[in-house]
Amino acid sequence: QVQLVESGGGLVQPGGSLTLSCAASGSIRRISDMGWYRQAPGKQRELVATITRDNNTHYTDSVKGRFTISRDNAKNTVYLQMNSLKPEDTAVYYCNADIALPARLVYQDYWGQGTQVTVSS
Repeated sequence: QVQLVESGGGLVQPGGSLTLSCAASGSIRRISDMGWYRQAPGKQRELVATITRDNNTHYTDSVKGRFTISRDNAKNTVYLQMNSLKPEDTAVYYCNADIALPARLVYQDYWGQGTQVTVSS
């Protein structure tokens, strides 16, 4: 059984910072791409940032220069450092990972349960 567990969400004032973490646990052979998505009330889930196993990154335009995604392969963990937060960043943030189970060649898509980030004064 594979689980992704997020932490680090909360309430922050505009201009503030938060760091999200997501740790994958269970029977894991290998993790390829990892990423963060978010879903604001009444909106569709959208991509925030992704990172490959060898640390190639991609960001949606609205967070470029403010957010940084990183990972620790030894800990099966991905991070999202969020700076200069804006009210429009308010959403539930979800972790995503492509994971291969032991003795399996195919990667499967796994999601965390989500963590709330609220940016408000």
